[in-house]
Amino acid sequence: MAKDELRIQYSGLIIFGSQLVSVATGMAFILLLTRNMTTPEYGVWSNIFDLTGYFLLFAGFVPFWAMRFVARRNEGAAETAVLANLIVALALAAVYIPLVPLVTAGLHISGSYVPVYLLASAQMITVYVISALESCLRAEKPQVIGYGLLLEEACKLVLAAVLIVGLHQLFLGAMLSLILSALLQALYYVRLLSRRFGRGIRWDYVREWLKGSVAILYNSVGSQLAAFVFILLLVYGGQEARADYQAATTFAAVIGYSLSLAFALYPKLLAEESMREVTTSLRTVLMFAFPLAAIVISTSQSLLTVLNVSYRSASTVLILLVVDALIVLLSQFYTYVLYGVERLDKEARIPLRRLVRSRMFKVLSLPYVQAAVALPATFIVLSVFAIGHAVQAAVYVAIISIIAHAVTFGLTFLVMHRSVRIVVPWRSVAKYLAVSAVVGIILYVLPHSATLALTFAAVVGGAVLYAVLLLVADEDARTLVRLILKELGMSSDG
Repeated sequence: MAKDELRIQYSGLIIFGSQLVSVATGMAFILLLTRNMTTPEYGVWSNIFDLTGYFLLFAGFVPFWAMRFVARRNEGAAETAVLANLIVALALAAVYIPLVPLVTAGLHISGSYVPVYLLASAQMITVYVISALESCLRAEKPQVIGYGLLLEEACKLVLAAVLIVGLHQLFLGAMLSLILSALLQALYYVRLLSRRFGRGIRWDYVREWLKGSVAILYNSVGSQLAAFVFILLLVYGGQEARADYQAATTFAAVIGYSLSLAFALYPKLLAEESMREVTTSLRTVLMFAFPLAAIVISTSQSLLTVLNVSYRSASTVLILLVVDALIVLLSQFYTYVLYGVERLDKEARIPLRRLVRSRMFKVLSLPYVQAAVALPATFIVLSVFAIGHAVQAAVYVAIISIIAHAVTFGLTFLVMHRSVRIVVPWRSVAKYLAVSAVVGIILYVLPHSATLALTFAAVVGGAVLYAVLLLVADEDARTLVRLILKELGMSSDG
């Protein structure tokens, strides 16, 4: 039993560790961009992915259901999922390409950027393929997704350095590095899944997934509708506001990496129908999320200055987005559990009537609530109070995001509380908060650096200090270390 418990934590720690390493490589990649792009150019770069995001609406349809089918050992689900998602990707790329000139002209973006917007269609295709491959791997060997991430990040950084610095190809080099590194990652995943292939395409699965995809489309449209706030931010706050928000998001997103510590929980709930791992997973997630939040908040100015001194004024935006990230993290954890205990597709069939009445569908509806809160508020606030004020506009959008996500988390909790009870480890939560606060205060009162080396040293020092203090104060942390050492063969049972 201890072994089973460790596998969830072990898989999560591998992915979490890989994501933290990717922070360094990702930071180097972003530095290559922000140190070579003007603020308006970085705003355009961010807008490329705002636009392609609308064409990624369908990326999760097949993977959402395929992971559930693979976790329950349904033959042929893996190769069917990859082929189906590739077909969808190619069809959408054919729609996206002719629309690019019209959309960029409507947003008053220079035609010189159109080739890069067009090249982003290839990046879209890799997203679809990798999404399908990772959904299959998550059901069986979730830790290898961490290895794939490291491979992709290392390749991306090397290619970006050669193309951007060596060949002086800024936008083109950045986009090609994303595409080629993702292609290598996809090939690695295909090799890992090769033993699952060759069992025949199951078009009856596709038929079921298409039925179920109605609910996922419903959710995705709501999510992209809510994401329209970023278009409003670009229109009313300007390219600088969008760049400030994106720069802050770069660091706030690290908080969400903690959720990877529960990455294996969802498929395990599907396969074993047991709730005994849930509280342990929540404890582990919060053990890492709180210190990350404290470190990012206390070093916010230094982190943004490292990107570019022009982003230093966006430190308030970053602090607000950290709070927002914590709320989203909790909401996503509860969603993991709710999806994991849902049994409507247990027999490899997805009855639509039952799906619409399920708890899952209620959670899938929440992006519309978020959009209903965020869009009117964003439009009114930005159009009245923040036209031409970049940082102020970004701050307003961050505050509105916190409010909207707090509302949807409250609704998620209500749906969950009525059906499945999660025991919250309040004593552990209090310890993590207290120790994180101590670390955050110490980092805040220390002189704030503007250099990459000293900022990195402060972040690492804060993490080490948190680990030391927590190991002294918390038995669960010491148990986790012993389990990790045992898994690595560095400690005996005795």
